[in-house]
Amino acid sequence: MNILANDGISQSGIQALESNGFNVITTNVAQEQLVNYINENDIVVLLVRSATTARKELIDACPELKIIGRGGVGMDNIDVDYAREKGLHVINTPAASSASVAELVFAHLYSGVRFLHDSNRNMPLEGELNFKGLKKAYAKGIELRGKTLGIIGFGRIGQEAAKIGLGIGMNVIATDNYMEKATVNVALFNGQSIDVEIKTQSMDSLLAEADFISLHVPAQKAYVLGENEFNKMKKGAAVVNAARGGVIDEVALLKALDSGQLSFAGLDTFEDEPKPAIQVLMHPKVSLTPHIGAATGEAQDRIGVELADQISTILG
Repeated sequence: MNILANDGISQSGIQALESNGFNVITTNVAQEQLVNYINENDIVVLLVRSATTARKELIDACPELKIIGRGGVGMDNIDVDYAREKGLHVINTPAASSASVAELVFAHLYSGVRFLHDSNRNMPLEGELNFKGLKKAYAKGIELRGKTLGIIGFGRIGQEAAKIGLGIGMNVIATDNYMEKATVNVALFNGQSIDVEIKTQSMDSLLAEADFISLHVPAQKAYVLGENEFNKMKKGAAVVNAARGGVIDEVALLKALDSGQLSFAGLDTFEDEPKPAIQVLMHPKVSLTPHIGAATGEAQDRIGVELADQISTILG
């Protein structure tokens, strides 16, 4: 049986699938040519990440498809309910990339509190002639230890972010529409661990208490953070979005950064992907990455193997 991994799959995933008798094709097919390719090559499993979409039209036009798989957490690029109504299996890998996304959140946090995003822009331009000036400009950093991290959305990735925050000595608070509390297990390298129970609280109380806020929510029809929410936050607080584009009002975000209400923002996802607004990209108080939260070798290996296991179970 033929599997098309249109947005790629790790070598470990390919090996796991091939060992179970599947033929894995990693050709990247353009979206407008995808239906023809699937039908002409007898594809029974379509694997995607964030680039390829699997909408109603594709599902209707590809009757031999048995599985649509998403390498990652969110499935907003797949018409999930419709696919399942048509008898297809829709699978994803909700746990495989959680740690990678959480680590990127802290890369943005450390970048923001020590101005790395801005100094890495300006050192090549001014470092040789204005070293002392830049040293003075970036000399007012702060530590994350002892500060309060507010997590909006306390699922798998939010809890992974909490583990890191607790591990470096932060006070971690959370809000979640579907969860009253969670026990976070902070594991050490030597096998020891500690369980920390975190009770969720209201959004308003989190906004008022947090020094830093990290978003871990699915795609939304409305903004989660906009002008109203920014105004409820501590003056000088900061936000990181490694969840989905469109959950932050970017116009209101830049306004809050310009006024000093927020000190910085870290963005891995954007409202207008794959063409983020130039005002966002050029802002000196924004740390930027191009939607790479799950893009580590370890995460991609876990994703590939987890997809392979699910496919083999379904079609075995």
